[in-house]
Order: sequence, then C-alpha cells, then structure tokens
Amino acid sequence: MQYSRGLAQNGECSLKMAEETKVTEPSKNRDEVALEMMKFIAVTTGYGKGTGAAGFTGKTAKSPEEYAEALIGLFERCRSAIDKS
Repeated sequence: MQYSRGLAQNGECSLKMAEETKVTEPSKNRDEVALEMMKFIAVTTGYGKGTGAAGFTGKTAKSPEEYAEALIGLFERCRSAIDKS
C-alpha cells in the first residue's frame, strides 16, 4: 500500500491511503509458458552445452547446430509437459 502526505485545510498534517490499481497480465498461451520453462531449465542447468567438467573428458564441445537441436528438443518436452497439466 502507498500513502500520501498532505496538509489539511486547517494546517494539520494528514496521511491518506492512496488507491491502488491492479494491473493484470494477460494470460500466456502454452508456447509462451513452455518457452519460459525451457529458458529457465537451460540457464540453470546448462542444458545442451555438453560437459562442463574440468580436466580431460575426451568429449568435444557441441556445435551450434547440436546445441540448437538440444534446445528444440527441450522446448518440445516442455510443451508436452504443459499439455499434460
């Protein structure tokens, strides 16, 4: 809640509660929700980037095409999870 200060006509200080307006966000469609879910998973886990272990793993980093395919696959999995709920 927000309050506003002001002076009343008689010179006394008054404290009034400001009216709040609620702004509602339009609902998102299933693809937008799946995209947000995919971005969260990819950023927090490093999904699709390959191994990030130190030392010699014997694996090379994924190419941009492989990384894109991994993210598309994750998006499809997120979309199917949204459809089930």
